[in-house]
Amino acid sequence: MEKKAIYSNAKFVALIATVCCLLWGSAYPSIKIGYVLFDISAEDIPSKFVFAGYRFVLAGGILLLAARAFSVKVFSVSKSDLGRLLILGLAQTTLQYIFFYIGVANTTGVKGAIMNATTTFFSVLLAHYVYKNDRLTGNKALGCLIGFAGVILVNFNSDLLNFSFRFTGEGFVILAALVFAVTAIYAKRLTRTLDVVLVTGYSLLIGGIGLTVLGAAAGGEVTHFTPASSGLLLYLALLSSAAFTLWNLLLKYNKVGPVSVYNFLIPIFGAILSSIFLGEEIWELKNLVALILVSYGIWRVNREGFRASRREDAARRHPAGMEQQQGRA
Repeated sequence: MEKKAIYSNAKFVALIATVCCLLWGSAYPSIKIGYVLFDISAEDIPSKFVFAGYRFVLAGGILLLAARAFSVKVFSVSKSDLGRLLILGLAQTTLQYIFFYIGVANTTGVKGAIMNATTTFFSVLLAHYVYKNDRLTGNKALGCLIGFAGVILVNFNSDLLNFSFRFTGEGFVILAALVFAVTAIYAKRLTRTLDVVLVTGYSLLIGGIGLTVLGAAAGGEVTHFTPASSGLLLYLALLSSAAFTLWNLLLKYNKVGPVSVYNFLIPIFGAILSSIFLGEEIWELKNLVALILVSYGIWRVNREGFRASRREDAARRHPAGMEQQQGRA
């Protein structure tokens, strides 16, 4: 009970969720810097896949080793479960990051961070048709509309007269977001019978192997290993393993709403860090407005679950007071 009390503490949730979003947001400039450090040109798609593959093989391996250290039976997976994990890894990691790495290479870090936030809106729309207890409400619909408005706005030039959208750039980032939203539903089903860290670790490892094999078969390679480039690759791997582990820890002891409400921070951190490390322009009015619209949209679609969880927490802490309030109502 003491551990649950700590992990369910609102300040603890806010701190850890913010750290996770900061890590995920830092991936946008880190990937683009990685292309430079490993001397991977914009046209060298196969090498981008190998680069991504190395990252996720490392991330998956780290997670599975961590799970093993905490007595999770990493190798005691049935053939049927292994088949499901294979499907998840190839879809959620290999397919998603085929789109993501190409898309990020063909757009700015600021735009990529904002465009990828569509994951939340796709998830809300899909949940309406998959889960009976997660229907699309007026607030959620409005949040999606506001968020998509921000996504559309960021694709206009600074004069707001010309629309700039590249299918293999911004379009691929959106496709990556859609693939993740769809496969997240499949992953959620797997976690009913399998450990969450186990599912995540195998997904990253299998998907990373798929990306590496695909890229190598097409002639891709990753060279120029230096202390700087190797350190960045290790950081990207640790970023994925640490953020997923911390996030899943929060989800284990809290409802989804109070945790996922912090997703609005990912495009904010992604845009700010891209501005700092890549020198990209973030202070254009349309970028700021788009960032605000997307962030507000993400917050709005999650706020119902966040408020409901806060009411339940208050009821557990002060049951008598809640009964009195309900009596007066």
